[in-house]
Amino acid sequence: MNNNTLAAEAKDVLMQLVACIDQLNFDEYTQKINLLSKSTIGEHTRHIIELFEQLLSGYETENINYDTRKRDIRIQENIDFATERIANIIQQLERNDKQLLLTTLYNNQEMIIESNYYRELMYNIEHCIHHQAIIKIALLHFGKTEIAENLGVAKSTIEYRKQCAQ
Repeated sequence: MNNNTLAAEAKDVLMQLVACIDQLNFDEYTQKINLLSKSTIGEHTRHIIELFEQLLSGYETENINYDTRKRDIRIQENIDFATERIANIIQQLERNDKQLLLTTLYNNQEMIIESNYYRELMYNIEHCIHHQAIIKIALLHFGKTEIAENLGVAKSTIEYRKQCAQ
């Protein structure tokens, strides 16, 4: 798999996210949902966006730290603002692979792990799909019917289902 494939895949999952949140009104986007442990679609959207943004800023410094993301409340409260941030991410995804360090706090100890851009981009794609599965539950909760069939489904699961259907 090369960067063009990964960037295209990341763009696709982010555009799926945009399609989801574009069908919501402010109250739906910001409503705490008991079924989701009182989180909101906006909070899940913010989380996805900020991890992608951490990857892109970490690419420049060659050190990614997802723990230090800003947690910009405007993303979880404003659909248009979230959509703008997603568009900005999409414009920056196509980059060459390079070695990166991943810094994280684990069991109260800072750990630094070697990684690379492609690996972290794949992580963000899978992470986004995971949160889309959660968002899909919320969309169904609100009675939304314009939901992509494979929203929140891992690519490996989609391929497996295709094989089973043959």
